[in-house]
Amino acid sequence: MYKVKIYVTLRESVLDLEGNAAKKSLQSMEYKELKDVKIGKYIELTLEKSERDIEEVVREMCERLLVNTVMEDYRLEIEEVAAQ
Repeated sequence: MYKVKIYVTLRESVLDLEGNAAKKSLQSMEYKELKDVKIGKYIELTLEKSERDIEEVVREMCERLLVNTVMEDYRLEIEEVAAQ
């Protein structure tokens, strides 16, 4: 069994409106240390073992449904765990 963590962020070329709004709000609260805010999403999957390569399967899921690859980048962490 596998636990997969997917971290999705906007590409550098895409304006992060939510991140900019959070940055302005935090700066107005006088968090002077703050340089930037990026807001993305976190997805966690649990998968059974398969004949197919697990990374290939997850990348396919990301590119077909979970991630808008025109606007977003993603990275994976795949961990094999004991079945429960």
